[in-house]
Amino acid sequence: MNIFIYIYGDNKKRGMENIELTPENLEKASGMLKAIAHPVRISIIGCLEEGQRLTVTEIHRKLGLEQATASHHLGILRDKGVLMSKRDGKNIYYFLKHDTLKVLLNCVRGCCTS
Repeated sequence: MNIFIYIYGDNKKRGMENIELTPENLEKASGMLKAIAHPVRISIIGCLEEGQRLTVTEIHRKLGLEQATASHHLGILRDKGVLMSKRDGKNIYYFLKHDTLKVLLNCVRGCCTS
């Protein structure tokens, strides 16, 4: 099955992709959406949406979380393919794996306004 997905940002059409909705792709997307569907994880993605690369320490301080809590949620997001990480010396920096997650955040923000 083929479907056209229109990606919008800032009320302007940004691009169009033709994506095959195979059972494998749907399973992966479902896992990512389940991982994102938590207030702390949405907040983490929000911290990283402008291309930032932050450490767990920076994230837990920015969000006012315990470091163990931030680490737990970062691990889930990384394991489900939402985030990537890169070690630089003693620090591990986390960042969004897909820029299109910004569109999802804008959808969430739109749901919060009434």
